[in-house]
Amino acid sequence: MTTHARREILVVDDDTAVRDSIGLVLKMAGYEVSLAENGFDALLQLRRTFPAVIISDLNMPQMSGFEFLSVVRRRFPGIPVIAMSGAYHYGDAVPGGVIADVFYAKGRSNPDELLKAVADLIQTSAARAVAHQKESAPVWIPRNGKDSHGIPYVVLTCTECLRSFPLSVVTEDLQKIQETPCLFCTSTVRYIIDFSLSIISPRPEGKIPATVPGPMRAAAKV
Repeated sequence: MTTHARREILVVDDDTAVRDSIGLVLKMAGYEVSLAENGFDALLQLRRTFPAVIISDLNMPQMSGFEFLSVVRRRFPGIPVIAMSGAYHYGDAVPGGVIADVFYAKGRSNPDELLKAVADLIQTSAARAVAHQKESAPVWIPRNGKDSHGIPYVVLTCTECLRSFPLSVVTEDLQKIQETPCLFCTSTVRYIIDFSLSIISPRPEGKIPATVPGPMRAAAKV
C-alpha cells in the first residue's frame, strides 16, 4: 500500500552521476529523495510510496521516460511530473505527447529553476490532479516490425479491456497523438509510436554556466 510523502521527490535517470547530483541538490533544499535507475525501478517504488513530485529523464533503456510518464499519468494522476533531457533546448522542442507538467533542460537550465518548479508543483498539486483526470494519457509503444506484406505494425493494448491487437503503422510522426477504436470493446485508444531510443542527446556546447553548482555539473551529461 502506498503512503503519501509531501516532501519526497522521486528522481528517475539511468545515469548515476545525474541521479546523484540532482538528488543532492534536492536534499540540500530540504526534500526527501528517492532514486530510480529506470522506469521499471520507479514503478516498483511507487507501489510503496506516493512522492510529491516525480522528475524523470526521457531517454532511458528498458522503459523510456516517454512511456514511464504516460504510465504515471494513467495510474497516478495525482502526482505532478517534471520531464528532463539534454536532447532539447526548450520545452516547446520536446516531441508531442510527453506527459509532464514541466520540462527541465539538463545542463542548460539553472538548478534554481528546477527547485522553483518542484515547489510550484507541490503547491498546485491538488488542482493539477483534477485536470490530469479529465483526459486519458496516450500509450507510448514500440514499433514491432513488419507483417508478411512488409507493412510496419504495432501491437496496441486497450487501456479499458486490456486486450491486445495489431495495427498497421500509417505515420511515424512523434509530434502527433493518434487514436483508434479497440477491436474488442470499441473504446478509444490514444497512442504514440516510441522512436525515442533513436534520439541522441547532444552534448551542451561550451562550458557549463558558473551559476550551476558543482554537484549539478554532472547533470550536463545525458
